[in-house]
Amino acid sequence: MPVFDDIETFARALPRAQALAGLDLGDKTIGVAVSDSMLSVASPLETIRRTKFGLDAANLLRITNARGIGGLVLGLPRNMDGSEGARCQSTRAFARNLSALTPLPITFWDERLSTVAAERALLEADTSRRRRAEVIDHVAAGYILQGALDRLGYLRRAGDL
Repeated sequence: MPVFDDIETFARALPRAQALAGLDLGDKTIGVAVSDSMLSVASPLETIRRTKFGLDAANLLRITNARGIGGLVLGLPRNMDGSEGARCQSTRAFARNLSALTPLPITFWDERLSTVAAERALLEADTSRRRRAEVIDHVAAGYILQGALDRLGYLRRAGDL
């Protein structure tokens, strides 16, 4: 399945009544969040320690198969001015490589400040420093996925889907 740059085209490629997974790709970890089948709520799931692409992809595909995932939303780490740097290129390459291994539609969602929002929420919940380090990546993936879900919901309500 192709990788979609815009969420509207991605939405038209999604199967009905299947959840989405959101990914926060880092150099050392991949945060994973999943939605409900109604595409309303994102829930942080787990953090995968990165090794090699093949093993990382196998872990992700295991999750997508076990949870009946219908599409993937990858956080796109744009610069604060909206431009794309080396990390965006790396994320796009990961998506292209992953798309060769799965029929799932893949899209991107601007992840600027998602980790900051996740950190703030964890601090407000009085989470210990050690626990924050353990969960920050999949909590950030939850923020990324929730942003995409909110947009999809808006498009549905507006009749654009």
